[in-house]
Amino acid sequence: MENQTKITALLGIRYPILQGPMGGGFSTPELLAAVSNAGGLGSFGAYTLTPDQILAADKAIKSMTDQPYNINLWVSDVDETLKDYPVEKLETVKQLFKPYFDSLGIPLPDLDRNIPSKFQKQVEALFEVRPAVFSFIFGIPSKDILDEARRLGIKTVGAATTLDEGLALEEAGVDAIVASGFEAGGHRPSFLKPAHQSLTGTFALVQQLKAKIMTPVIAAGGIKDGSGIRAALNLGADAAQLGTAFLVTEESNATPRHREMLLSDEARYTVLSKSLTGRMGRMIRNRISEEVSYETEVLPFPLQSRFMGPLREAAQAQGRTDLSIFWSGQNAVNLKPGKAADLMQSLIDEAFAK
Repeated sequence: MENQTKITALLGIRYPILQGPMGGGFSTPELLAAVSNAGGLGSFGAYTLTPDQILAADKAIKSMTDQPYNINLWVSDVDETLKDYPVEKLETVKQLFKPYFDSLGIPLPDLDRNIPSKFQKQVEALFEVRPAVFSFIFGIPSKDILDEARRLGIKTVGAATTLDEGLALEEAGVDAIVASGFEAGGHRPSFLKPAHQSLTGTFALVQQLKAKIMTPVIAAGGIKDGSGIRAALNLGADAAQLGTAFLVTEESNATPRHREMLLSDEARYTVLSKSLTGRMGRMIRNRISEEVSYETEVLPFPLQSRFMGPLREAAQAQGRTDLSIFWSGQNAVNLKPGKAADLMQSLIDEAFAK
């Protein structure tokens, strides 16, 4: 199969293979560099970082690769509903989760409901470091931001979970669109309708987008090897993005226990839950995702995530996998732990060997 596509030409890479930009501390400069140096597009999920941390991460990245790479941010990093969120609702949710904190022997945390968005300041830092690619989820940046990216020569990549979102991204003039299927691990980046109403599968979404838009499309969700990449390209995608496959590599910042879970039989049981962060994400099932139904009201994002932070840390320290978050896509079958460069080579060989 031919490895040159609209995406390789657009981004200046050798192979149409993108590493998913895993936020929340899972990305590392080492993982990004390994992928970019092997001819793919390495990515860095930076939505939790301060501008200074973005500058520091970029300095590390530039010391490891001179190839194109991507920095990813969240356009909407604070739920609208957090504004004027009632104290009594906050207390109700805290009491709902209290038994889990009690089981770990830790107190309920004090919470500040005033959480400002980081996005604007993060974008300023991103423009300062000028990565080849600026990808974003949970919405579309303002016209001013997209215009400035274009002026600086930075390619923009938005994420769509539905055809309508893809059309909106094309209308805004982004350079490429990630078709984020519901098989993907981590958060569902829906922005026009609620995530639970935006559950199109990867290959269906790729075909819907290719039929209606001209912008290059990147398939994401449920792809973990060369045959998956080849299938995505055969259906019309211009590249494939892999997340969970890179999460088990040595260079990712996943904990050893997280890697073990991804390589275990438990990885066949993934669920979509908002109980751990406040926004729907795909993870390996745990006690909380099983006991707190999707319909149950939890705190808005990122307040729920901050609320659960001490619980996640204590669960990890105490080896309590039943209360830990292990993000995973639906297709964690026969993952290849080891070095990211070796994974890249196997992906290239499987997808593009003559």
